[in-house]
Amino acid sequence: MRRRIVCFGDSNTWGYNPATEDRYDEDVRWTGILAELLGDGYRVVEEGQNGRTVATDSPSDGEKNGLTYLIPCIESHKPFDLMIIMLGTNDFKKKFGYTPRDVGKEMERMLEKAYGYFRYHMAAIPQVLLVCPAHIGEGIEGTRFQESFGPEAIRNSSRLPQYYQEMAGLFGCSFLDAGETVCASSTDGIHLDAENHRKLAVRLAEKVRELLE
Repeated sequence: MRRRIVCFGDSNTWGYNPATEDRYDEDVRWTGILAELLGDGYRVVEEGQNGRTVATDSPSDGEKNGLTYLIPCIESHKPFDLMIIMLGTNDFKKKFGYTPRDVGKEMERMLEKAYGYFRYHMAAIPQVLLVCPAHIGEGIEGTRFQESFGPEAIRNSSRLPQYYQEMAGLFGCSFLDAGETVCASSTDGIHLDAENHRKLAVRLAEKVRELLE
């Protein structure tokens, strides 16, 4: 039986191309490359949405609250062996005014909700890999994203890993800081370019094998 992996994230899971503002092809997105690297014994499920937050409603952006969609997502794809959660970038938009600790506490709510569901509604509790997204980069300056995020977002996103690592320890799930492997593109400071999609996929493939094999 193939191992199933659900990838729950935002535009960097969906595959937003910072150069064209379109979507990368499946064989360029890290999810598609991850599936290729892992081979026939695995099934990788994409659940990326542009603008998705961890747990915050943003009416002007549409229905982007990841906490609200978490259980429908789990129920759509269960059973599975691993859930990769990579969210947090959009929570640093200046209209929210969040600190890195605030976003970490949001993730605490998400993990609490996920594990509560796993324990009571699934025969086998899947593993969770919490991935702190790539830090917001200087490339955001002068782009259309600068107004939404503001200058504090660069500094705040670089401080997020310590809080996510704390949450992973609290819930006993695995943790990976994507910022140690990849960086946001110089084009917009938010999204990964093709090279960094591949780098992330390679690192995640190593981590998945470590967890599931």
